[in-house]
Amino acid sequence: MGILSGNPKNEPLHYGEVFDIWASQLVGNSLIAGYQTMINHAGDEDLKKLLVEAIETYQQEKKQVEELLKENGVGLPPAAPEPPDACLENIPVGARIPDPAIAATLSANIAAGLVTCSQVIGKSIREDVAMMYVQFHNQKVALGAKVLRLNKEKGWLVPPPLHLNKHGDC
Repeated sequence: MGILSGNPKNEPLHYGEVFDIWASQLVGNSLIAGYQTMINHAGDEDLKKLLVEAIETYQQEKKQVEELLKENGVGLPPAAPEPPDACLENIPVGARIPDPAIAATLSANIAAGLVTCSQVIGKSIREDVAMMYVQFHNQKVALGAKVLRLNKEKGWLVPPPLHLNKHGDC
């Protein structure tokens, strides 16, 4: 039996796993605070619901990752304090983050999170770490689909140039 056989939780993390897990936690902490702030700016109720869902998803991930880091003797990254609630009407119009920009940011962050999860999965030699990030990846896929649907329904989606002439017909 080698050092990398048996219960994965008893196996050491390699430096790449430690860095990626720690960095994903740092980013998740920032996203939670950012989405909490965006809720203050959002006017659309459906968008607010998706922001709350994103916060809850990242908080659940945060709990799992913190446990993993602590179990492996890795210090936790800093987290911003929860921002105060604000009334949308008290935010000057020119200082507000518009709903389409919030939705676009949420979409971009989800896409980046999918890439991060895939990288952690690909680098992991511990099955438990890989499977945890598979779970996170799947949650992001589901949330991303909801955000895409919302962007389409609200007319906020800015598509790239569309290829309409598929067969060379005039």
